[in-house]
Amino acid sequence: MKTKNGTPARKVQEKKSDKYYYASQWRLMARKFRRHKLAMVSTVVLLIFYLIAIFGNFIAPQGTEQYEGRYVNCPPTRVHLFHEGKLIGPFVYGLKTERDPVTYMAQFAENTEKIYRIRFFAQGDEGGEYRWLGLFPSNLHLFEAEEGGRVFLFGTDNMGRDLFSRVILGAQISLFIPVVGMLMTLVLGLAIGSLAGYFGGWVDTVIQRVIEVVRSFPQVPLWMALSAAIPKTMKPAQVFMLMTVILSLVSWPGLARVVRSKFISVKKEDFIMAARISGAPASKLITRHMIPSFLSYIIVDMTMAIPSLIIGETTLSFLGLGLRSPATSWGVLLQETNKLETIMFYNWKLIPMLFVFLSVLAFNFMGDGLRDAADPYK
Repeated sequence: MKTKNGTPARKVQEKKSDKYYYASQWRLMARKFRRHKLAMVSTVVLLIFYLIAIFGNFIAPQGTEQYEGRYVNCPPTRVHLFHEGKLIGPFVYGLKTERDPVTYMAQFAENTEKIYRIRFFAQGDEGGEYRWLGLFPSNLHLFEAEEGGRVFLFGTDNMGRDLFSRVILGAQISLFIPVVGMLMTLVLGLAIGSLAGYFGGWVDTVIQRVIEVVRSFPQVPLWMALSAAIPKTMKPAQVFMLMTVILSLVSWPGLARVVRSKFISVKKEDFIMAARISGAPASKLITRHMIPSFLSYIIVDMTMAIPSLIIGETTLSFLGLGLRSPATSWGVLLQETNKLETIMFYNWKLIPMLFVFLSVLAFNFMGDGLRDAADPYK
């Protein structure tokens, strides 16, 4: 039997089997990971989130310090396409203030007599300047209403600041603090765990006792104690770095124990013994042979650790012990949701919680996919 191009079907099957049996470990992992549909969807979601965070200043129509007292606690504005049956394109109506006849609270309603078209790739208002990728000054934004109009896709907060802009810009901190903290945790966990697993003896005993002491403290109170030591007068960038260090100092023991156990099992393997007999130094044994042999498990472990770091940053900022306004993160945005009044009358302020939920869930699903792909018995 032959294929359409005349090649025997048996040879085609042999080539496919050769590609499978001679494929590298990483290629086999990638093939298994692509079959995990939920993990692939989660990866796409996270990629979108991080692209939005990277280009957040361009996507957000306003900056973190811009506010308008006329639009305090304004609900999300509706984007329309048709006006009186005619296609106009994306636009918003003007906003007018009314009084609720029951609660006497100020409410915003659409003024259908005023139409403001939404412009794309437009220059923002004064105060919306930023540096493109941190290098080039710019005031270009993805969208903006015509002069006099306002677009609040997620509503506003109690100071009249655009919640959509703050959620987008808050992602830059809430998504990148865990990544930087994960890299620092990776360095500490690999260094300390490899020392304990490779040398053993009193070195291993001392390191294990230190790990037990660190892990014996409740995680959230320990975060709170370390964060309370941050002076309130520090700049947001300095607080960002200290938050990263705090999360890393608390998170490394788990990875260190995993690395230690892997070292104890790997150092008895034949290829390690052969490298040691050939005179390879300890540094080369660790970096060239031992760590690469279980690198896939480290990647999975770190992927599963990022969600806890996201929740940690959000928790500290929510409690007022992490980042503080005017710095913006999802935890800072959720500070207003600890009031019953907010949940009853301004429930759009809970939108940042949805982004925290989606990002943590996506990281967990992606970690499950990586774990299944790294398992040689699946």
